[in-house]
Amino acid sequence: MGNIDTNALFKIEYGLYVVTVKGEELDNGLILNAIMQVTAEPLKVAVTVNKQNYSHDLIKASGVMNVCCLNEKAPFSLFQNFGMKSGRDAYKFIGVNAARSNNGLLYLTEYSNAFVSLSVEQYIDLGSHGMFICAVTEAQILDNVPTMTYGYYYNNVKPKKQPAKKGYICKICGYVYEGEPLPDDFICPLCKHPASDFEKIE
Repeated sequence: MGNIDTNALFKIEYGLYVVTVKGEELDNGLILNAIMQVTAEPLKVAVTVNKQNYSHDLIKASGVMNVCCLNEKAPFSLFQNFGMKSGRDAYKFIGVNAARSNNGLLYLTEYSNAFVSLSVEQYIDLGSHGMFICAVTEAQILDNVPTMTYGYYYNNVKPKKQPAKKGYICKICGYVYEGEPLPDDFICPLCKHPASDFEKIE
């Protein structure tokens, strides 16, 4: 096997999405980038979710979700709300403009250029993540603002943090771990990525 520079994987471009789901009582949602259309006939979409996320369990239990395609006008506060706190502890739709699709789930009516409703047909255990293979049950265009890519978010939306003098910074969300060394089993408390996605602050 050749050398593996994990930074090479950041050259694979992703869109950014809010995936919505519903628990027994409350709606929930999270930020994801690992979503793709995998077939045209029949029309299917794959959604990959970290098992540590509360929404992973809700999707597995309910078998339905909505994918909201974020546009380039989405502010950092939206990412803080849906990507940096857990639905176990907070209701994420306070002050969020949303409506319900035919499957009964919320979708974002602001900062989203389209939404797609999905019904889970297959679950694949991938270790740290689970992949949901889904049929499309509804899809609508909401506006024509370009879809936000991870590169656009990183360069234009995410605030540039002043790193600590010593420590490690998460390449995904910018969380700073202060101190030495970074434990091998460390998991980012914000985006749930492992220690391999941290780089040392020089």
